[in-house]
Amino acid sequence: MEGQTKKSGFVTLIGRPNVGKSTLMNALIGQKIAITSRRAQTTRNKIQTVYTDDRGQIVFLDTPGINKAKNKLGEYMLKVAQHTLNEVDLILWLVEPTTFIGAGERYIVEQLSRTKIPVMLVINKIDAVEEKEIPAAINAYRDVCELAEIVPVSALRKKNLDELLDTIFSYLSEGPMYYDEDTVTDQPMRQIAAELIREKALRLLSQEIPHGIAVVVDQMQFRQDGTCCDVEATIICERESHKGIIIGKQGSMLKKIGSQARRDIEAMVETKVNLQLWVKVRKDWRDSDILMKNYGYDKKEI
Repeated sequence: MEGQTKKSGFVTLIGRPNVGKSTLMNALIGQKIAITSRRAQTTRNKIQTVYTDDRGQIVFLDTPGINKAKNKLGEYMLKVAQHTLNEVDLILWLVEPTTFIGAGERYIVEQLSRTKIPVMLVINKIDAVEEKEIPAAINAYRDVCELAEIVPVSALRKKNLDELLDTIFSYLSEGPMYYDEDTVTDQPMRQIAAELIREKALRLLSQEIPHGIAVVVDQMQFRQDGTCCDVEATIICERESHKGIIIGKQGSMLKKIGSQARRDIEAMVETKVNLQLWVKVRKDWRDSDILMKNYGYDKKEI
């Protein structure tokens, strides 16, 4: 492979919330980097992951779901998603296998009409419908947007992912390797740890709370003998009543969030983890530029 020309490029994943962008990226990379949940607003920042094989390197940008903003955090997330549309070599637009194209998808079509970057439609969740339903979904999307390619996949069942990778590489040019071949993400460990804790909270808490939480890792330190990693993190919420729900009766909910998050963090750092969690209230932090920046959502970095 030395001296062999290789392809490389940047590919963004866009789509409505919950179409499976993070699940697809984790499946392609073969490792858990992006958090997944059935809730909207699971991905809040642009997450960069790297796929490398003999053909070359694909740098994936998993963006927040594109939908209309309701607060400053929503505006930030929308700008992150829109910004990536003009800085990549290829756009993967993830949709579900249906002929119904709702307001959310039409809003994305409107955004895509402003870019000259090729758009590949990825119809995800094909395992959830009968095969005969897929051609109708393909035709429905062909009618609303100019598409370079259409590839049906199941991220959950890892179906058709080889074809998807082949098609992506066919759109990339010869170029440099941006990362070492064993790199899978540019995200710092602290940030991934914070996101893994937030994922568990999203999955375990009631409907109205998760949108209003952020997680900050205050400390992450490996012990000198390498036998353990001490992690201290704070879950930020917007109301005192939410704090009580997050902590739970006699701390039961916080313990549950902590024990589930600890397992994933241990898999990432490959050693035992001692995880300490706290909960703080910061009223309306999603509408405060200063607090948003403190919790990792900095407008200047878009």
